[in-house]
Amino acid sequence: MCKNPSMHIYIDGYNLIRQSVRLRRFERHSLEAGRAALIDWLAQYRTRKDHRITVVFDGWVSGSAREERDYSAGIEMIYSPKGVKADDVLKRIIASSDEEILVVSSDREIASYAVRRGRAAMPSPEFESIVDRKLTAPEGDFAGGKDEEEDDNGRLEHKKGPARRLSRAEKQARAKIRKL
Repeated sequence: MCKNPSMHIYIDGYNLIRQSVRLRRFERHSLEAGRAALIDWLAQYRTRKDHRITVVFDGWVSGSAREERDYSAGIEMIYSPKGVKADDVLKRIIASSDEEILVVSSDREIASYAVRRGRAAMPSPEFESIVDRKLTAPEGDFAGGKDEEEDDNGRLEHKKGPARRLSRAEKQARAKIRKL
């Protein structure tokens, strides 16, 4: 399991499903099938990493009059109330939470909102790619793309590259991504 399980990953559910070739084919059958496939996939990831994961789904067109929550396979699900978009629920959570958050959405408005509030944001396809690599790598065998290599004597050696300083927001985002 993860040594630092304090990160909470909030996922724009339908955004991730519709950005994923694999998950989108389930949604073609039904919204419920798409949601179930997403939750199953995330549950597999949770067996490797102990992050809290919350998926926010739109319920604004045909949902309940109240926000609903569900829990399955270690994944929390929030359904926005009728007349409220999942984006609005995500923004409310981002603004009110004081925990370490990673927001997964390819929606630029949500991502920029998160970054403006000091949160890390990641596009859905990038998150899917990282999770897929974690799921296919042998347990505990994923290096996570470090910028260091071992030399012939086993010492860590920094790779050469452009000497550009990262902004504080970029450093924070990369630190959260490394925890995935």
